[in-house]
Parts: sequence; C-alpha cells; structure tokens
Amino acid sequence: MSVTAAAAACLTLEGVTVAYDGKPALDAVTLSVPHGAQVAVVGPNGAGKSTLFKALVGLLPVRNGTVLLRDRLPGTRGDTIAYVPQREEIDWGFPVTVHDVVMMGRYGRLGWFRRPGTADREVVARCLDELGIAELERRAIGELSGGQQQRVFLARALAQEPHVLLLDEPFTGVDVGARETLLALLARLREQGITVLVSTHDMETAAQRFELVALLNGRLIAYGEPASVFTPDHLSEAFGGQALFVGGMVVIDQCCPGHVGDGEEHRHSHEPHAPDHRRPDVRGPDFHSADQSGDPHAGPR
Repeated sequence: MSVTAAAAACLTLEGVTVAYDGKPALDAVTLSVPHGAQVAVVGPNGAGKSTLFKALVGLLPVRNGTVLLRDRLPGTRGDTIAYVPQREEIDWGFPVTVHDVVMMGRYGRLGWFRRPGTADREVVARCLDELGIAELERRAIGELSGGQQQRVFLARALAQEPHVLLLDEPFTGVDVGARETLLALLARLREQGITVLVSTHDMETAAQRFELVALLNGRLIAYGEPASVFTPDHLSEAFGGQALFVGGMVVIDQCCPGHVGDGEEHRHSHEPHAPDHRRPDVRGPDFHSADQSGDPHAGPR
C-alpha cells in the first residue's frame, strides 16, 4: 500500500503549518493517508500530536498548507472527521446522560434547529450497542468508570458516521479490558473502511497493531510502515538524548516537568518482534480544551 499515492488517499495534508502565538507548533507537514488505513501518530511530549488533530477538525487554524478529505476541503460535501479528545479535556461533571452525549454526535448532520428523527435515534442505538453501553444510556457520564466514559465518547464519534476518526491518547488511563475493547473496535472499523488516526506514546502497540506510523516532533520526521519508521536514526531525531539503544531494544526516557507525572521517570520501549507488554503512558503538554465534533457548543468539555 503506497502512502504517497494521492489518488488512493482519503486524507491528504500538504505543507500544513499550525502556530501558537506566531511560533510554529507543527511545521510543513505533508502526508497522505489511504482510505481505510489505521495510522499511529507518535512522538515525544509536546511534539504536536494533539495540535495536528485539532487542526484537522478546525479547532486550531492552519497557518499555511492544505487539508483535503477525499480530494476536497473537509465539510464541503458532508464528509466528516470525528475527534475524540484526551479524557483530561472533558468536564465529567457536566449534567448530561450517556444517551444525550451520543446524540450530540448527530448535531452536525441535524443543524441546531432540527429535532432528532427516527433515523438519528436508530444510529444512536446502534452506536450504544456497538460499544456495549446500551444499558448505561440513562446514566450521568460522571457516574461511569474511565473505560465506560471512553466508550461513550467513542460512540458519540461513531454517531457522526465519520469517514475519518481521530483518537487522542485513547490508551492512556484505561485498564487492560478497556484497552482490548478499543483494539477490537479498531479491528471492526478497519473492516468497515473507516480511516483512523490514533495518537499514542505506546510505540510497541504502534508497531504491532497499526500498518502505518507518523513520527512527529514539531514536523514530520518519518511516515510509513513501522519497520521503516522505527529506526535508530529516526528515533534519535525525534527523541534526541531520550532515545537509548540497548541490545536491539529502544528505550525512551521522558520526564514531564510541570505536567502530570512531574518528577517521575517514564520509560517506553519498542521491540519490533517482542510480545505485547503494557507500558506506562505519558500525557503530553500539547493539549487544549476541545469538543470532538469540532463544534465548541456541542457537548461537555
């Protein structure tokens, strides 16, 4: 599968630059994501992973460059990019039920002055069933476990009937069961031809469960199949002195002063052919309050 063939691309970025206060957070990112592909977006803390996702859904302005969804500007023909933010960005005390949150995924298609119809309620019911949370639909989101809350927002994203799904650090802060539920969902989405981009610090999962990897650190360092991306040269370029190479294994040391985990040492390893071991996740500083639908009024945040 070519990652550069524009004719096969579902999502195309050409020279995309995003800046904060005049300083580029992402510089001239160019890549093409084939239809139905699943891409792991990896990089150190502050590399711009969340920034990239928010630019794709219009929550941050693109300073230069172009984003195309199926060869057109996003939103010009009803194509949808759905975004599930990091859990820390959501106000879980917001007084709303599970059903209400998932129905918010329909607002982009309904508009603000139409009431949900039978078709919308059927989509919501299907998404609740898909994520195994139909029995929770009348519960307040603040009463749920972390894994259940994640499934609510995944259901909301699927209710948008997206062509592209963006998941920002979905493996962080969830137990093994929730992680496996998410991986099973990704497998089903692959069968449905939905294009998925997932930001993660877990390079082992990125190497073993995704066909493509985008390695960022303020710019695109490498993009392609995991074996071609996770090389010593690329990892050294992305992580600098944080990348340690020991006996064919890469160990990434990251400290997060001033952020969650302050003062703790976090280690991430990448063994291309090793069994799947659980690694601690690290939340990066490149996040801002946002709603997954791209609409700042469409739900808890």
